[in-house]
Amino acid sequence: MTNSDGMKVLYEDNHLIVVHKESGEIVQGDKTGDTPLSESVKDYLKAEHDKPGNVFLGVAHRLDRPVAGVVVFAKTSKALARLNDMFRQGKVDKTYWAVTQGAPEESQAVLEGWLTRNEKQNKSYVHDREKPGAKKAVLTYKVLAKTPRYALLEVKLLTGRHHQIRCQLAALGHPIKGDLKYGAKRSNPDGSISLLARKVEFEHPVSHLKVSVTAPVPDDNLWHDLEREVDAAALAQHATEE
Repeated sequence: MTNSDGMKVLYEDNHLIVVHKESGEIVQGDKTGDTPLSESVKDYLKAEHDKPGNVFLGVAHRLDRPVAGVVVFAKTSKALARLNDMFRQGKVDKTYWAVTQGAPEESQAVLEGWLTRNEKQNKSYVHDREKPGAKKAVLTYKVLAKTPRYALLEVKLLTGRHHQIRCQLAALGHPIKGDLKYGAKRSNPDGSISLLARKVEFEHPVSHLKVSVTAPVPDDNLWHDLEREVDAAALAQHATEE
């Protein structure tokens, strides 16, 4: 569902609303003063459900400004408290898609490192051993598709650190397309980086049913070409299994 402002609602019930964040949007208000996605969602709920007065909306997690994809909000305080616990305990399964410069040598691997954060630069650095102030960072990746210049990786986080995917893939020698901060050769025309919060899966905090929500890929030829490769590979795999 897309509202009049172009906001895509991917899932909604009495306790949750899951929306698609566009690259460039901020999830919560910051010093820029730009209208955050949370306010747009509140406006949508107020208009869509004809709600008087203030609308409750809880922010359970965030995405970096240049990243697109799935964002989960809570519509009730009960759902927010439980969602916060679930995110903290790693009970929300998050899948990211990243388009990188070149393909890693290994088609799938676990990346481990120690991250330190430079607040002034708003940037993280990865180290191969523990050091003061560093936090352990672990993720897994799998190469889903390739072109001569780029690769599409499926990434799953085992920890949640500042700029973790961006930092660890850059340290591997394959920065995310468009991510100048972490060594990409050139920016994307729209200022985005080619990182997508592709899917979230979790047990509903109130009904306990399984919720699975997938975001569309950005409207970009490279993204569409890579997605078609993934779909073709999945079809071929399915045919082989039959």
